[in-house]
Amino acid sequence: MTVDEDVRGYLEANAADLLVDRLAEWVRIPSVAGVPERKHHLMRSANWLAGELRSIGFPVTEIWEGPDSPAVFAEWSGAADAPTILIYSHHDVRAVKEENWKQTSAFEPVFRDGRLYGRGSSDAKGQVMAHLLALRAHLAAAGRTEPAVNLKFIVEGEEEAGSPGLKELIEANRQRLQADAVIFSDTLLWQAGHPALCTSVRGMTGVHLEIYGPLTDIHSGAVSGTAPNPALELGRLLGQLHDEKGRITFPGFYDDVEEMSQRRREELAALPFDAQDWLERSHTRSILGEEGYTPLERLWERPALEVVAMAAGDPVGAKRAAVPSMAAADLSIRTVAGQKAEAVADQVRRWVRDTVSDGYAYELSIDTETAQEPYRTPDGRVLDALAAAMAKGFQTRDVGRMGNAGGGPAELLSSVLNIPVIFFGTGLVEDNWHDSDESARVDILKAGAATLAFLWDELGRQSAATP
Repeated sequence: MTVDEDVRGYLEANAADLLVDRLAEWVRIPSVAGVPERKHHLMRSANWLAGELRSIGFPVTEIWEGPDSPAVFAEWSGAADAPTILIYSHHDVRAVKEENWKQTSAFEPVFRDGRLYGRGSSDAKGQVMAHLLALRAHLAAAGRTEPAVNLKFIVEGEEEAGSPGLKELIEANRQRLQADAVIFSDTLLWQAGHPALCTSVRGMTGVHLEIYGPLTDIHSGAVSGTAPNPALELGRLLGQLHDEKGRITFPGFYDDVEEMSQRRREELAALPFDAQDWLERSHTRSILGEEGYTPLERLWERPALEVVAMAAGDPVGAKRAAVPSMAAADLSIRTVAGQKAEAVADQVRRWVRDTVSDGYAYELSIDTETAQEPYRTPDGRVLDALAAAMAKGFQTRDVGRMGNAGGGPAELLSSVLNIPVIFFGTGLVEDNWHDSDESARVDILKAGAATLAFLWDELGRQSAATP
C-alpha cells in the first residue's frame, strides 16, 4: 500500500473512536464565550484539548491565560530544515437557546444520519479534531515518530467574543509563535461535493446604537401624538441604511473598497451555484443585496451591513401601552479589502450625527478594539500545496476558490507575526453555526483530516527535496 492509501485506511479504521467519540466528549463541555457562569468550563475545555495534544505526542503543551478565558499552545518542532506551520482555531462556542434545539440538547451530542449534532461540533471543535486525527494518520501511515513539518497550535478561548485578548497574547508570545505560515481553521467550504479553497475573509465592525425619546417610559394615552417615539425614529434610521440599489448609505463608505480583479470574478463564477440549492442550505427565504454583483460576489467580495438585534418597549410579557424611553439596535458591518475599521467607524459616526432627527438624543458605541480587518491570502508555496492536498483529500480534480462571508483575526495574526495566513476549514453553511441544531458532517471532517495529512507529507517532501 502507498502512504496515501495508508492514510485513508487509518482514517476509516479510527474515525469512529478518535473523531466521533472524542469530539462528542469535547462537545459535552459547555465552553460558552461571554457567559460568566460558564467560565470554568472554558478551562475544562482547554485542559481537555491539552490532554489530547499530549496523547498524540506533542512535547510542549501549555495553557495560556487570556483576559477572559484560556488559550491552548502546543509545539512539536523536530523537523530540521522543514517549514513551521502555526495552526489557529478556537475552543469557545456560542451561547444557545436551548428551547430551539430539536435534534438533541446543545451539549448532549448525538450522531445521526452521518452528522454529529451539538454546539461546537462544526464551529470550531470539529475543525480542531480534524487536525488532530490528520496528525495521527500522518504519523501512523509512514511509521513516523514526529511530523514531517514543525507544527504549532494556538487555540484560543475568546473568538466568539471578538478575540479581545488575542492581540496581547500574540504580542507577548511573538517569538514562540513564529512560523512560516498560519493555517487558519475556522472557515467554511462551498459544497460537500465541490470543495473550494478559501482565500479571503471579510472584516467585521460591531455597532450599538441607542435612541432616546421621553425621559421615562410614559403612558401613550397621556402623550400620544406629541412625544418623541424612539422606536419610530430607530425604524426610520434603519430604513435608510440601504438605498434602492442595496448600497450602504454611509457617506464615503465605498471610497476605499477595492474593485474585484478579473481573476477573482472568474474564480467565483467557476463555482457551481444554484439559487434553490443555496436557499435550502442557507435557510434563507430569498436572495437580495447590492445590484450589479452576483450572489457569491456579494457574499465574499462586497461589504455588507446587517441589523442583528433590536429592542424597544415591551417585546415580551404584558404590554403597558407606553411610549418607550429608549430603542436600541446592534449592527454588524462586514468590510472588504481596502476598508479599515477606524475609517468605517468615522463614517458611521457622521451618518448618525447627521441623520438623527431633532427632538431625540442618542448614544453610539463602536468597538474598534475588537473590530476585525479583512484579509486576503497571497499566492505562495503553502497555498499551492494545500490546493493539491485538498484535491487528494476530497478525491476530486476540481478545487475551486472562494471567500468567507464572516470574519476572524486573520489580519491580526498576519500583521503581528508578519507571515501569510492560509484558510482551511471543514464547515458548511448548512451546519447551522451560531444557530440551533448545529452539526458537522463526519465524512467532511474525515476528508479534511485526509487533506491535512497529505499537506504535511507534501510540505515535508518539498523541504527534503530543496538543497
